[in-house]
Amino acid sequence: MTKDLKIGDKAPAFTLPGDGGSTISLSGLKGKAVVLYFYPKDDTSGCTSEAIAFTQAAKSFRAAGATVIGISKDSPASHDTFKAKHELSVILASDEDSEVAKSYGVWVKKSLYGRLYMGMERATFLIDGKGAIRQIWRKVKVRGHAADVLAAVQAL
Repeated sequence: MTKDLKIGDKAPAFTLPGDGGSTISLSGLKGKAVVLYFYPKDDTSGCTSEAIAFTQAAKSFRAAGATVIGISKDSPASHDTFKAKHELSVILASDEDSEVAKSYGVWVKKSLYGRLYMGMERATFLIDGKGAIRQIWRKVKVRGHAADVLAAVQAL
């Protein structure tokens, strides 16, 4: 079931396998701001650029009290390879069955060369320390996005 989340809604809870054998859960980050960014695929040009931009701003996000988590359908092993190849410092979580993407309304119908298929929408959610959604970016354009998200975190 796809949800149409709005600012002020409670962020859907999740627990996912993460990179490095970790487990990531929203409840485990209570009290911290969380930047949840959904992206289509490890090691593709736009997704790599986005992950590198969030990594470059990682110190600033931490200074603002925020944890950045990237979510895609890729396996934890794929995430480990992707992180090592590009020296990424953001947390990457694996949503292989798309259940978390569906709960955030980012598992959507896409079109490529006239072929329709289901895929991950590039979208970002800013969740405050109480678990409420404070900002939503949909159909994200990568250039400048991490800076926009950082500004929103710093304004919390």
